[in-house]
Amino acid sequence: MSTSENGAEADRPMLVSVVIPVFNGLPDLGEQLEGLAEQDYSGPFEVIISDNGSTDGLRAYLDRHPLTDRLRLRHIDSSASPGGPYARNAGTAAATGDFIAYTDQDDRVHAGWLSALVHAAADYDAVGGPIETETLNSSEVAAWRPTPEPEQRFTTQYLPFAHGNNIGMWRKTFDKLGGYDETMLGGGDDVDISWRIQQAGLTLGHAPEAMVAYRLRTTLRATWRQAVGYGRTSTEVYVKHRPLGCRRLPLSMTWLALLIVLRHNPLIPLTRTRIPTGLWVLHAGVLVGRIRASVRHRTFYV
Repeated sequence: MSTSENGAEADRPMLVSVVIPVFNGLPDLGEQLEGLAEQDYSGPFEVIISDNGSTDGLRAYLDRHPLTDRLRLRHIDSSASPGGPYARNAGTAAATGDFIAYTDQDDRVHAGWLSALVHAAADYDAVGGPIETETLNSSEVAAWRPTPEPEQRFTTQYLPFAHGNNIGMWRKTFDKLGGYDETMLGGGDDVDISWRIQQAGLTLGHAPEAMVAYRLRTTLRATWRQAVGYGRTSTEVYVKHRPLGCRRLPLSMTWLALLIVLRHNPLIPLTRTRIPTGLWVLHAGVLVGRIRASVRHRTFYV
């Protein structure tokens, strides 16, 4: 029996809509579309490309794409406001499915992704899945971002969450929440909506077989920019949810972050670095982003 709000009659969706927010996503988007074409899901699904103002010829690319008919591919214009949350909301508004699955332009879903999400959704209002970094990245770059085992959920000091590139939810769930928070630019919207799902008394499940290959930044500079953004947005999510019970990071995590950044600094010649430089850049960038955002919001989230 379903434990979600949707009840037993919603165990199998009539139609799944896969929504992909896209901004200048070529050529990586092509690999994602190939992954979607390889899905072993037996039910009907459509793919909504929510174009958030691309200038790389996306519309023309999709018009002549050989998978357009097979994927029931649709292009919608979501350029009225920048950001992934707006693009996801606009894509969902245009979608016709009763179950919505979200992934990103530069990743690649595994063949069993959609089947696993839909199967797990029979018991939940929303479902997330794991990510892996080996398929789309070199071994050197993959070492910059350790990932949990597929069976493990993504956790925080407050509530678990699903990655924005790997989450599915019933339309009723989306409608009850009012969609993604369009003020959250640059990240954090996935944690925010995951927390709001649970705060609303709805259920967020985890489907270990719903795997997505995650494409990482391939330079230290790009990794730094992304990490600083992670730190900033994680602080903003904390500030938003603090009145609802979200706690600060434990001091033990603060000290651990400082220890990693100071002890393994590759810029200090005498430091015996035991972690990849890219991983150090990730930790340092997140810490800097949190410090900057803490000052801006007059809080302490380091």
